[in-house]
Amino acid sequence: MSRRWIIPDIHGCAKTLKVLLENMLKVTKHDQLYFLGDYIDRGPDSKGVIDYLMHLKEEEYEVHFIKGNHEDMCVKAFEADQKKRLFGKHPEQKEWEAVGAKATLASFGVKHPREIPQKYIDWMNDCVPYIELEEYILVHAGMNFNIADPFEDESSMMWTRRFKVDYGKSHGKKIIHGHIPVDYSFINHVIDNNQNHDFIVLDNGVYVADQPGLGNLTAFDPDKKEIVAQSNMDM
Repeated sequence: MSRRWIIPDIHGCAKTLKVLLENMLKVTKHDQLYFLGDYIDRGPDSKGVIDYLMHLKEEEYEVHFIKGNHEDMCVKAFEADQKKRLFGKHPEQKEWEAVGAKATLASFGVKHPREIPQKYIDWMNDCVPYIELEEYILVHAGMNFNIADPFEDESSMMWTRRFKVDYGKSHGKKIIHGHIPVDYSFINHVIDNNQNHDFIVLDNGVYVADQPGLGNLTAFDPDKKEIVAQSNMDM
């Protein structure tokens, strides 16, 4: 029987991702896998995460990738580093390094964003801003319902931290997103009481190892309303 799984922020935790998919979910090529972005930074093996996701695609698993704000920062740092070689670090790299870029660069064995192989940048750019399912809209962060068409604001889909769903603009659908780490009990509360919420947030801060209620990589089945969590295996 095929299943649909929605997986949020992986943040460089390649071992955890592999254990979640292969051991916990036991995914097959009949399943549909939706990833909500933030594949890189903070954790130790961002390159390994993307390599593994590329491998799933090559092996013809049904995988769908949304772009997160960390991919957005990486691409911008890469492009700025190619265009303008400054003494010291350019602003885009400084901004990216403030949220975990050094771990990502180390996983690629490079010191500068411009040294990341082009195929990884292309992969990040190929990630989409949102995915619309029958019942939900999947995004990394949220949507800007203060404008006429929130589907036109791709930046908010990667970056926003606050939004209130306008069902007249969301095609009558709830939002599923990651981006902001929340306590595992809150994730379960939102899922169990979904009739009272316009959203489901799935990010449990997989890279946060020292705070109770955080530190898991989650996967959500939107059909059975089931959440599965794998504790961090990388850090």
